[in-house]
Amino acid sequence: MARIKTKEIERETTVEKVEKILTGAMQEFLAHGYAGTSMDRVAARAGVSKATVYSHFHDKEGLFRALIEQSAHKKFEDLFDKSLLEGEPKVVLRYLITTALDGMLSDQEHQAFVRILIGESGRFPELAKAWIHDMMTPPLKIICEYLDSHPELNIPDSEATVRMMIGSMVHFMMTQELLHGKEIIPMETERLVECLMYHILK
Repeated sequence: MARIKTKEIERETTVEKVEKILTGAMQEFLAHGYAGTSMDRVAARAGVSKATVYSHFHDKEGLFRALIEQSAHKKFEDLFDKSLLEGEPKVVLRYLITTALDGMLSDQEHQAFVRILIGESGRFPELAKAWIHDMMTPPLKIICEYLDSHPELNIPDSEATVRMMIGSMVHFMMTQELLHGKEIIPMETERLVECLMYHILK
């Protein structure tokens, strides 16, 4: 019994350390960019040894990829609850679009992370590919499957339709928030939601 408790404590300690490392890494990447962040900085920020960082993450790229996976998990944990995808398209799609947009526009850390990813993508294309794989591909597949399960919508190309939907939302987030354009080309979120709903459901 004592051994089981000891193992549970060790497991909890490991989870806590990983969480500290990821939190410290995010802070360092946001402050110094990918190229300017070192494993030494991450260890210091997380309050752990450099050896501890390397015991969980082989290198800086692995650490950055872990942050992408964590970010994707947080974004999709509630958004794609299976029970929420069983309703009528006009309800489900409005929920998905509205919730995703609200998350994109309100999450400052996510926006800052995207800025770094875009800025570093030229020098580190594998990181950008990891983002596409973990952050963009899952919702594309899930929503495509949902649309395909509703032939009454008469959508000829579900993948192109979902790309249009996601692309519109990403463009909205980038022009309104990332590129500070909401005072230049302002638009209410609801207008975009209604337009997307119209083109998908017509």
